[in-house]
Amino acid sequence: MEATVRGYLDMLVLELRDERFNKAKRNQDLREQLDGRSKGAVERKHQNISAILISLGFPYIDGYKPLGHGQDMLREVIHEQLPPLRDLVEAAVGEPQEDVSIEDVLRIGVDPPDTGLPSVVREEPARYGVGSIGSPATNYLQREALNRSLGDAGEALVMEYERARLLRAGRDHLARNVEQVSKTVGDHAGYDIHSYDVAGHDRFVEVKTTRYGKLTPFYISAGEVRFCGANLHAYRLYRLFNFRKGPRLFVLPGDVRVRAKITSQKRL
Repeated sequence: MEATVRGYLDMLVLELRDERFNKAKRNQDLREQLDGRSKGAVERKHQNISAILISLGFPYIDGYKPLGHGQDMLREVIHEQLPPLRDLVEAAVGEPQEDVSIEDVLRIGVDPPDTGLPSVVREEPARYGVGSIGSPATNYLQREALNRSLGDAGEALVMEYERARLLRAGRDHLARNVEQVSKTVGDHAGYDIHSYDVAGHDRFVEVKTTRYGKLTPFYISAGEVRFCGANLHAYRLYRLFNFRKGPRLFVLPGDVRVRAKITSQKRL
């Protein structure tokens, strides 16, 4: 178990540094250290590690889809091996993000996750996550969600996406009226972008951006949830992910309380 966690975290370091590595080769190398473990068994253990990392407020390796039901011992081993990773993750989640330009922005759209997306209602900023067992520390995924430059870059890309979508439908006058409400009104509006469907009806878009994988939890305020509940037919949550390597986007329409698993976090 220690060898499996150490191998996973080594790969996570490389991914955070944008360095290439071969997952299949590393899986094979690890199995040579373990007696009788199959390739699939190692893959599932890596998926267990991804799920535990998310629960601790850490990013996970893209391609190892989080899978629950990891053993308590696995969680303890991860706790023991995570501290040296903190500085690297801290720098990664706080790194400034420049706007991105994509030739055909409409091609970034993908289907939402089959299993729904874990999310968090954030009443106020919380400060906890991983440390020694039982001690508070930083939730790095939440810290990334507070990265203003990343959020601004995500909204700028969705502005481009919405205008392109309406232009492609021949609704030029609607495309010209797409508004970044987070800038013109402020963060208290309950959504980020005022757009339209092709019939001219309002579309209220909330943008959530991460540099990490599709199943990375997003954070949504109580006010944003209330606005969603009052505007169900017009509300859309746009989730941008893999923003660092190549942005992808899926949309959760309507009631986010139904489309995602929502839990509450309070300041500790």
